[in-house]
Amino acid sequence: MDPKRIFDLLLSLCALILLTPLFILISVCVKLDSKGPVFYRQTRVGRKKVCFQLIKFRTMCGGADRQGLLTVGDHDRRITRAGYWLRKYKIDELPQLLNILRGEMSFVGPRPEVSKYVALYNPAQQRVLSVRPGITDWASIEYIDESELLARASDPEHFYRTDIIPKKLQQGLKYIDHKSLWTDLHIMLMTLKCIVLKHH
Repeated sequence: MDPKRIFDLLLSLCALILLTPLFILISVCVKLDSKGPVFYRQTRVGRKKVCFQLIKFRTMCGGADRQGLLTVGDHDRRITRAGYWLRKYKIDELPQLLNILRGEMSFVGPRPEVSKYVALYNPAQQRVLSVRPGITDWASIEYIDESELLARASDPEHFYRTDIIPKKLQQGLKYIDHKSLWTDLHIMLMTLKCIVLKHH
């Protein structure tokens, strides 16, 4: 087992144990706030093009996927009251610790996409599928305000496909070419710093 996987396994297990009380509290809030399941699952394309179910705390009303895959702004009408706060501080991503524990994801790596966007990758860009996808990476830091950028676009879907995806993939390839445990730790700390500074 490589050092990165050992790191992911141990840290995700410890985090899940420590965060269990928080998970219970969030679950209650999600259920009380709106009808539907506590968790939201969506099929994403992972390492070696193997699909898996990415897990998040549900932040939208039921059937939100049928109204589009992209979240446009923090005040997207599909977002629930509890979901607004979960998204604001990226807390909705915490259940992906389970994806990490199962070996489907890593703490750091290119963010996994749905198949309709992966189908747009050219041969060079498909190299991002050679590693486990992550909860965060350089692109997550650069596009921490992604939903706001999409909200300002005249055609969010076109802007995402033609502008954001290529730049995210470029950052993903940059990570792959220079990945190390030290780089992972740096990206994780930078991500936490950006989330804190964004809201202060």
